[in-house]
Amino acid sequence: MRHMRVGLTGGIASGKSTVSAILAELGATIIDGDQLAREVVEKGTPGLAQVVEAFGPEVLTEDGHLDRAKVGAIVFNDEAQRKVLEGIVHPLVFERYAELEAAAPRDGLVVHDIPLLAESGRADTFDAVIVVETPAEVQVERMLRDRGWTRAEAESRIAAQATPEQRRAIATHLIVNTGTREELRRRVEEVYAELIAAR
Repeated sequence: MRHMRVGLTGGIASGKSTVSAILAELGATIIDGDQLAREVVEKGTPGLAQVVEAFGPEVLTEDGHLDRAKVGAIVFNDEAQRKVLEGIVHPLVFERYAELEAAAPRDGLVVHDIPLLAESGRADTFDAVIVVETPAEVQVERMLRDRGWTRAEAESRIAAQATPEQRRAIATHLIVNTGTREELRRRVEEVYAELIAAR
């Protein structure tokens, strides 16, 4: 029996990281794409050396770390440059994915935390997909409160992501996060139990 591969996605400030943390407590192996993308270009990694080779030493901070804001500014409006960056980072991330999957317990759940799963067209590569959904107004309030963003910044970030309908279309399990943390936990426990039973 191989482990079950589950995609986990949700809009910004939907509560996806909380769901991810609860799944980890319940025993799932979590593979966080964003975290891996940071790890593969940490100071001293071959990944960082490749980024510097492609974009020049000005993408480094004074102490030799990747200056994410600088790289972000370079690739944000430049499709060709973004492809160069992805060409370096993605293969390294997939390599780490494969290592982590291989190390996961055979009978467990391996949950891939992928913010842009609906946008990537890769949903059908998973055995199941959990979508965490929160009303846009709640997302905006959380971004204003927790991230110190302006309303305009928050709304434009939401607009740049998939719509709730697009996410629902790929969901095998929907978690609507509008209640308390306890209610959210109960719903995550239900979904976890269903997935374990369906293996």
